[in-house]
Amino acid sequence: MLDPQDRIAAGLAAEARATARPARAPQTLFEQSWRDFVWAEVWTRPGLPPRPRHLVAMASAATCGLEERQLDDFVRGALVGDHLSLPELREAALHLAVYAGWGNGGKLDRAVTRVASELDLPPAELPPLAPAPWDPQARNDRGHAAFAKVMTFAPGPPSSPYLEGINNFVFGEMWWRPGLDEPSRRWITLVGVCESAAEIPIRSHVHAAMASGNCTGEEMLEFVLQYGTHAGWPKASRINGVVIEMIDKVAKGLPWHG
Repeated sequence: MLDPQDRIAAGLAAEARATARPARAPQTLFEQSWRDFVWAEVWTRPGLPPRPRHLVAMASAATCGLEERQLDDFVRGALVGDHLSLPELREAALHLAVYAGWGNGGKLDRAVTRVASELDLPPAELPPLAPAPWDPQARNDRGHAAFAKVMTFAPGPPSSPYLEGINNFVFGEMWWRPGLDEPSRRWITLVGVCESAAEIPIRSHVHAAMASGNCTGEEMLEFVLQYGTHAGWPKASRINGVVIEMIDKVAKGLPWHG
């Protein structure tokens, strides 16, 4: 895309594919940057498939202050392009709520509602959070097992209400739900922890994403670029450093800490 006209054409085509609507002609320099860089250069890169790219874009749009219409665009593109189903998007909203706050999860959930109405889709059938009574110890053990699988290291005992919530709900219920696969949950989680700016969650989840086999180092590097277009280069710079460090640790079989 060294020719500006080729770059423009590529950007317009990528925008139309990703949003499932006709591309909009830019009216400002800022809008040109979307067409000529975000769409033409980032969204056309082969290192990250459309499904995770849409998940990262939706989660980032909800947490990084993009307009409702932009969030709707990503949701529409995911649905029309068959990258994600309506039930999967409802699960994605719940997952985002856990890792980025219920307010941000609600933004995505409302966008899914708007686009489903726009496309005249029937309501998604979703299994309830807890369809039957459970034994407290069984729920605790289920949470421990899910944590160990997702994070690739054993958890400690839940010694506070916060840690009980992580064990019993986040891992004991949500990560077990079949409506969204583990790699997809991973991309949403990464956006949430990156936005948190919390050192331990960032480092542990970046490491676990690769150590679990949910994604490759190359995909993680592409994730940083995709995330950076929404969150900004300074935030992405920090994540880029962690990703590079954790690629080396995973390759050597080392834990995320130490």
